[in-house]
Amino acid sequence: MSAIKARIGVIGGSGIYDIDGLKVEEEVFPETPWGKPSDAIVIGEYAGKRLAFLPRHGRGHFLTPSEVPARANICALKMLGVSEILAFSAVGSLREEIPPRDFVLPNQIIDRTRGIRPSTFFGEGVVAHAAFGDPFSAHLADVIFAQAGAMENAALHRDKTLVCMEGPLFSTRAESLAYRSLGGDVINMSALPEAKLAREAEINYQMVCMSTDYDSWRLEEEAVTAEEIMAHFSANTTNAKKLLAAVIPHLEDRPNPLEGSMRTAVITAPEKRNPATVAKLNQLLPGYF
Repeated sequence: MSAIKARIGVIGGSGIYDIDGLKVEEEVFPETPWGKPSDAIVIGEYAGKRLAFLPRHGRGHFLTPSEVPARANICALKMLGVSEILAFSAVGSLREEIPPRDFVLPNQIIDRTRGIRPSTFFGEGVVAHAAFGDPFSAHLADVIFAQAGAMENAALHRDKTLVCMEGPLFSTRAESLAYRSLGGDVINMSALPEAKLAREAEINYQMVCMSTDYDSWRLEEEAVTAEEIMAHFSANTTNAKKLLAAVIPHLEDRPNPLEGSMRTAVITAPEKRNPATVAKLNQLLPGYF
């Protein structure tokens, strides 16, 4: 593991596999108690801050959403000192007012994954229940929203509800209409378990969603295809990098409001805790067990 620490983590979604202008100091590909992350993590200086960058699907995009080693990704970033994550993700829009190429800062999630993705660091002899009523960081959302003007020909929406589905196929038309009726505003395949694991790791997390399509709810149009999405990737990636460059200088050091929250979330009696699980958790949350 690197001796270089980075407080800010950036997770790149579809189309974002590197950061232009990042002055690389080191690349690490650490082994965590939950395996290796999606790809090497690049640590470097960017816009006056040190950050750690990880492409969620690997460089070249070889991991499906269900295959992303989310526990290893979050643990590796935590071990590097990350306490704030900006996570970029392509999304489908479930609302007319969020056209392709607009960006969204969600504040809520509806989970429509199927339970095949490991979604917690706990279990196997250590039980914990973390608070998750507000899954994203309001502070990070404020900082990001204040820099919306850095993007070109795109609006930045906030306080929206994100539906996370399993994939890798896109929604049926019936599902897309159902998600709208549930109150969903955008849909993707990557927010979970990433956001849940970040909360258990006491990392402040905000997803930045990049709209690429209208999903499948517009019955008068063809259903979403990968070709349609790819047509918007280039513009979205350009604006994502512009937004990131504007936001990073404003991420000042501050006390971590989540620090210590997992101490009171663990409910397993000390004498009943599985030593093997405790050993793994001590690499994620040192000194808690």
